[in-house]
Amino acid sequence: MEFTAFNLHPQIAAGVQEAGYTSPTPIQAQAIPPVMAGRDVMGLAQTGTGKTAAFALPILHRLMTGERGRVRALVVAPTRELAEQIHQSIQTLGHKSRLRSVTVYGGVGVNPQVQKLKAGAEIVVACPGRLLDHINQGTIDLSHLEVLVLDEADQMFDMGFLPDIRRILKHLPAKRQTLLFSATMPPDIRTLAHDILRDPVTVQVGNVAPAVTVTHALYPVEQHLKTPLLLELLHHTDTESVLVFTRTKHRAKRLGEQLEKAGYRAASLQGNLSQNRRQAALDGFRDGTFQILVATDIAARGIDVSQVSHVINYDIPDTAEAYIHRIGRTGRAARSGDAFTMVTRDDAAMVRTIERTLNATLERRTMDGFDYSVPAPKKDTEFARPPRQPMPGRKPAGAGKGDSPAGPKGAKDAARHRHQPGHGARSAGGPAGPRGRQSRRTGN
Repeated sequence: MEFTAFNLHPQIAAGVQEAGYTSPTPIQAQAIPPVMAGRDVMGLAQTGTGKTAAFALPILHRLMTGERGRVRALVVAPTRELAEQIHQSIQTLGHKSRLRSVTVYGGVGVNPQVQKLKAGAEIVVACPGRLLDHINQGTIDLSHLEVLVLDEADQMFDMGFLPDIRRILKHLPAKRQTLLFSATMPPDIRTLAHDILRDPVTVQVGNVAPAVTVTHALYPVEQHLKTPLLLELLHHTDTESVLVFTRTKHRAKRLGEQLEKAGYRAASLQGNLSQNRRQAALDGFRDGTFQILVATDIAARGIDVSQVSHVINYDIPDTAEAYIHRIGRTGRAARSGDAFTMVTRDDAAMVRTIERTLNATLERRTMDGFDYSVPAPKKDTEFARPPRQPMPGRKPAGAGKGDSPAGPKGAKDAARHRHQPGHGARSAGGPAGPRGRQSRRTGN
């Protein structure tokens, strides 16, 4: 089967040809015909299966007829990165159509978005929080909307966006085509689908499982030896482009810095970065400026880099679904890829859950020549605060009343010293850095 079988508008077909698309992926082959027929569709497919084109092409085809300059299609995505990825795909496939697509998300100035919306656009790709801002401020008109797409619906639920989605739905025309795509179908998403889809066609590509082109391996290791083992793995592995996942934002930042110091072209992607720095990290990873990108789960949503050769889980994910999402970043487009996961004894239960989901026992590996016997330090200081230094004029622990020569004046000096910026355990300038405050939701 080829894309010519869909009888797309000539200008859209030309964009498909220039993009190098020849044969549709399974999700495209199954989803495009019912979407073009105007049916509501519930699509179940993992990351990297080509679902963006599965809804973008029928939307572009539909919008070639009818009035221009009005928002007729809305795509809602959980993160800024995914919104940009969808927007870029629409621009690539539809660049001969003169249809306009704009992105709407938080973390950047609102005025440029307002100006683009005023200038007229047929397609809006948005994150829920900022979209609600525009709706509430009256800077977006959705009264002519014909098609709604909810992409990565399960991730939007995980990020707490479901209430926002329901608020958005109240502002949309009841008569519309709705497309919902998700890698998994938890009960809340199933309920949402039942509420908003009318007689939907369900399209499911295989079981929700990782690509068969991915090779899995577990590397048992003690927590304090993860970083040395990662460096050893990178040194002895033929890698093209490596995506490393950590559990926390602070660890992603710290690990990125450690890899840089070790001589690797590395960057980190985490929620505390400004949008410009996030985009620079992504662009650098895509064009090869950075060989390694360290990211958290939420920050990595929307990463679509076809040449990722390895995904390394520095920290095991919290769910089997998250594991599938992570390793879906490699082994794309029939290319082979490797997924390495560092596991500690505390991870045994999650390993069993992942193996049950995959219906397979994952290979356990060790690195030849790596010293696994190095004991843990008495106190894990990798992310700890520096030790408190003795303060001038303060009596040593256990000293008697007569042991301090400083007297009352020395005590006052010590008190003043304690309030100097950067002193003691609350210092923001120590090796451990500040304790990161809880950031706002990534896509908001």
